[in-house]
Amino acid sequence: MSVVEYTDFAFSACHVDENTSNPVALWENIRRQQFGMIESIKGHDEVKLKGPNVELSLSVKGRKFNNSYGLHNMPDGEIYTGQVEDSVNGWVKFTYPAIYQGQAVEGVELQFENGRVVSAKAQVGEQLLLAMIGSDEGSHYLGEFAIGTNYEINRFTRNILFDEKLGGTFHIALGAGYPETGSRNTSTIHWDMICDMRKDSEMSVDGTIIYRDGKFI
Repeated sequence: MSVVEYTDFAFSACHVDENTSNPVALWENIRRQQFGMIESIKGHDEVKLKGPNVELSLSVKGRKFNNSYGLHNMPDGEIYTGQVEDSVNGWVKFTYPAIYQGQAVEGVELQFENGRVVSAKAQVGEQLLLAMIGSDEGSHYLGEFAIGTNYEINRFTRNILFDEKLGGTFHIALGAGYPETGSRNTSTIHWDMICDMRKDSEMSVDGTIIYRDGKFI
């Protein structure tokens, strides 16, 4: 993007552009909307994600979802938790590069059994991927499961504080979790990886579909 294009993109992502008459009220509305999203998941157990790039199940039983609506980050727009550590099963292929300290690992695919990564490969940067997963015991497990809700962030920019909020995506993080969500996973790394859910995809909670093609229903 040019400087002008990026400026417009950044202001839109923060909902402080010229089309937003009252940004504070808008973010308060986002808080309420995301509270409703959390309510549709809270108190349940099994989350399943299905689509062209994912077939994954995990448990959020007893875990807390946090509502990110502009208090600590800007731009913002996500809900996140720390799933039950040994509950993750299935596979995911990430549709965007996973960036770690400026290095891009592309085409990452992970397979999980009982929470642990049992297979990992990448089209570009596989050595780095395997090295990071091998950092310690906790880096073999997930510390975060999150859903991006900011639809003004409509492109991948290699800046994780924007990219993890991409509307219509979810991301999971290898390594350390957030204790306030109930996560018990500890690690020297926390590496976010993002998967698109905007086409032919759905998310269900205890068998009830709550999310389809990138949006809550």
